[in-house]
Amino acid sequence: MSSAPPLRSSLPKPVALEDRAADNLRFIRETMQRAGEFTAVPGWGGAGMGATALVAAWIAARQVTPARWLAAWLIEAGVAILIASATVVRKARAAGIPLFSGPARKFALSFAPPLVAGAVLTTVLFRAGFVETLPGMWLLLYGTAVVTGGAFSVRIVPVMGLCFLALGSAAVFAPSAWGDAFMAAGFGGLQIIFGLIIAKNYGG
Repeated sequence: MSSAPPLRSSLPKPVALEDRAADNLRFIRETMQRAGEFTAVPGWGGAGMGATALVAAWIAARQVTPARWLAAWLIEAGVAILIASATVVRKARAAGIPLFSGPARKFALSFAPPLVAGAVLTTVLFRAGFVETLPGMWLLLYGTAVVTGGAFSVRIVPVMGLCFLALGSAAVFAPSAWGDAFMAAGFGGLQIIFGLIIAKNYGG
């Protein structure tokens, strides 16, 4: 009578302990990374903001007084805020992301201070008659806001901020007559380009 084959040969090969531990660590790391990122940055909303900025640049360049020029850009800022707010809320709800989560609060608290500083400096510089310095300052401070806020968002966001910083640095030293062109390139062109990238790779 033949003996039965060893039971050990019919059992599946156990997973090595170190492989299981590596898989668990990878899962935990990826989960923590997603939990620490604010992913509701709007792609299509950013592109829409860029489109309205191009219109604003065209309008602003045709104003005959500094006050009207500033008014054109302030109106554009208000429109951009409305577009950004609406699209952030829509994207967050579609993805099931709470707007007051930890990453969202960190993003907002890092993004807002440079913009507040920009609003204060705009008032001071306009009253002092240094209107020609505003485009470079706006680009620099917006880039700073995007970089600092983007530290809590997807990787492409800080890259966009660095591009704004580079463009703002060039605008500061360029002839003042080029101000609206720099604004169109930054708040228009860069915003559209990166908005489309975000929409394609990270959802609308």
